[in-house]
Amino acid sequence: MNPIVNGQDYRLVVGLDIGSANITCSVGQANTSTNSIKLRAISSISSSGIKRGVITNRNALIDTLENVINDAERMANVKITNTILSITGEHIRSLNTQAAIPLNRINGVKGGISERAINDTDIFQVLDLAQAVSLPIDRDILHTIPQEYLVDTLDEIKDPLGMTGRRLEGRVHLVTAATTAITNLVSCVEELGITVDGLVFQPLAAALATLKNDEMELGITLVDIGSTTTSVAVYYAGTVQHSATIPLGSSSITNDIAVMLQLSVADAEIIKMKYASAKSSMSSSELEIELPSKNGGLKRSVPEQEVSSYVEARMEEIFQMVIREISRADIKDPLTYGIVVTGGGAELRNIISLAENSMGVKVRKGKPINIDGAQDIADGPRHSTAMGLLLWPLFSTDHIQMEKPKNRSFKGLIEKIRHTIEEMF
Repeated sequence: MNPIVNGQDYRLVVGLDIGSANITCSVGQANTSTNSIKLRAISSISSSGIKRGVITNRNALIDTLENVINDAERMANVKITNTILSITGEHIRSLNTQAAIPLNRINGVKGGISERAINDTDIFQVLDLAQAVSLPIDRDILHTIPQEYLVDTLDEIKDPLGMTGRRLEGRVHLVTAATTAITNLVSCVEELGITVDGLVFQPLAAALATLKNDEMELGITLVDIGSTTTSVAVYYAGTVQHSATIPLGSSSITNDIAVMLQLSVADAEIIKMKYASAKSSMSSSELEIELPSKNGGLKRSVPEQEVSSYVEARMEEIFQMVIREISRADIKDPLTYGIVVTGGGAELRNIISLAENSMGVKVRKGKPINIDGAQDIADGPRHSTAMGLLLWPLFSTDHIQMEKPKNRSFKGLIEKIRHTIEEMF
């Protein structure tokens, strides 16, 4: 996808991070000559009509999307016509696959073989074959991300263009999603007269904004703790090796507090954000939290440490599920640089200390570091995905994005890929 051209002096990129807690619209100005993005505007509104990546109330979601986009347009003083969406949910699945093609042709001389350099057509062909896996009828490929190429017996090749050999093999990471979830999300945005140029799995977008090249090369895992889900992306050798979605997020903590203390979800959320610590030993056993009472009920209070114990129990469960996903990457030394936590859940007090104790590795908060003008405005963990969406057109290696023809909708591209795969089987 190319950045949107609005006038002659600058190019715009728009990201729409659609989460269960908040929907954020970011507008960036792309400088393609320096491969940099400057933040022009960012707007965020509480979500409505979507939960766990699945639309629950279409009209409510469209209204919320319209409001957040209008806010961003006023801030940036532009008209938004195109956008890139984030997507997550339990329906997301990933797998690694590979394919190979012969490179040389008999040149007419007995026993002779023509030598020629590998070109773009060869690379696209091997990636097309790699994504031609048999999927259920209700699933589509969201991303086809190259991991490495092999030319004959030479491996760990990042870009085989111009090399010569007899056989080219490509290994890729495929991310798939439910067709219904993709179609419904895109149609909600397109109903507002906005073209969807692509969908991006949330942790892949967040990784672009928060991770450094050295970290992705030597081994690091990004953990995006959202409201209803936690997304994981394991990076090694400069690319994603495994990704997954865990069906638990920070709203599970809120629900635990609400149930244990017999409070409304709204009151439980306030207590969580104001008093709770992800590590109970780092909270006070003497500080009493006054609980809201309704209709003249008895006044109640609870120690801060007790509330924190509910938080710690749920976060430890999430971190253990994260460790399980990392082990599925099946690579050596996946955590040389440890773990980076992003998303709204990463803003819990003392979460880094708990994470390091639970997972036994170095952990840091992921803040957007690759966007100009985001400092003090959108440099918190909750903005990582929205900032990453702005970087996606410039830095993504996604084969699906690169093969997209101009003036073709994302929905049309999915149809093209589906028909191509069906013809191969």
